[in-house]
Amino acid sequence: MSGTTPTAPPALARRTLFTGAAAAAATGALATACGTDQGQPRGKVAVFGDSAAWAAPMTAAGKAMRGVAGLQLVPEVNPLLESFEQVVKSSLRTRKTPDMLKYWSGYRLKDLARTGGVVDLSATWDRAERKGWADPSLRSAFTERGRVYGLPMNLAYWVFFHNPEVFAEHGLEPPRTWDDFLAVCARLKRNKVTPLHGTADGRWPSFIWFQEILSRQDPRFYEDLMNGRARYTDPRAERALRTLVSFFDRDWFTPMDMNHVDAAAALVHGKVGMVPCGTWLGSTLVAAGARPGANMGAFVLPMAEPGARPSVIFESSALVATVKGPDHEEALKATRAWLHPAVMKAFSHSLQDGCPNPGVAPANPVIAGLQKKVRGDRLWLLNRFWEQGPPELVEATVDDLAGFLLNPPSYRKVLRTMQDRADDAWKVWREAGT
Repeated sequence: MSGTTPTAPPALARRTLFTGAAAAAATGALATACGTDQGQPRGKVAVFGDSAAWAAPMTAAGKAMRGVAGLQLVPEVNPLLESFEQVVKSSLRTRKTPDMLKYWSGYRLKDLARTGGVVDLSATWDRAERKGWADPSLRSAFTERGRVYGLPMNLAYWVFFHNPEVFAEHGLEPPRTWDDFLAVCARLKRNKVTPLHGTADGRWPSFIWFQEILSRQDPRFYEDLMNGRARYTDPRAERALRTLVSFFDRDWFTPMDMNHVDAAAALVHGKVGMVPCGTWLGSTLVAAGARPGANMGAFVLPMAEPGARPSVIFESSALVATVKGPDHEEALKATRAWLHPAVMKAFSHSLQDGCPNPGVAPANPVIAGLQKKVRGDRLWLLNRFWEQGPPELVEATVDDLAGFLLNPPSYRKVLRTMQDRADDAWKVWREAGT
């Protein structure tokens, strides 16, 4: 698997190798999807994204939007994830750019905003916030230099899924403290249930455990590190990886090549105790036979430090409007209707995930309960690792973390390597932004 061994090439080198036939195919896919510079027929607006799984939810949202704003959203997909950003940025310089994009929040959106090819949606966000359709705490994740360039699409919290029936069988409850969590892991292991899912399969999941442990131990340091204000060689980063080494030493993890689909099935069948993931995994669990509230539950991992500010990782994709899209005015109209409760309900219920409109409850009762807890306890929302930091740095750091997962004793060397990359990447990022 590319990017999952300690000697894997850096992300930039790998993408350079990739930009031959695959990138050409992706460009062709974009041209096919977007059609000509005439755009969609009147009353329809294209939304170009990277996930086929979002096509049905976008269609559902489009039908609801037709009743709200007289517009229908048309999903268009390029599933070649590794080239998606490259293709989008290339298209922004042409007249064949998509009208709207499903993109990432955080630094990937900042990077896109710096091209000048996407629309400032600050007024649209302000209007939605006044109506109570947008959570003010999410705004910074969609902002570059004080201006909003995307609207939240979904709202996934990063939690630990478990099987309540398996927990009950072994006399366990969802942990309330960090010590409880460690005790749950130990008892599951004694009872021949692998306590935790960990994986480098697919490459990107390699950040999950570093993100989860660091944000539980010191969320302020996590926020500073992800924004280039702290260093990977800090003792607090080393502590997080040493904690993970201790989990490896106790044999608490699944094999590092077990993907999330297999982990979901193993959770349902009582082979794995807990799976950390975004709440979007709920639909995968249901497909594997899970019944929310019966053999499917989830909890926010307790803080490792009682004095730390309670927090949770979130993930939210961005709906973006382009400057040169052929149906520009209709795209802007669509952004103004996107966070409408009827549109959000249709989209989030079809997606089976959380909703950024505070007035729309998720369809899945497990996710609805998590959303209620996060908002009721006013947990600090920390953006996911993948959206934090210059994209090239994140890509390379994911490779480094994959190397650590496959060779845990290398953690000090990995941290030094990550900091060397960060020094260079943050310098380039800051110079480019001046």
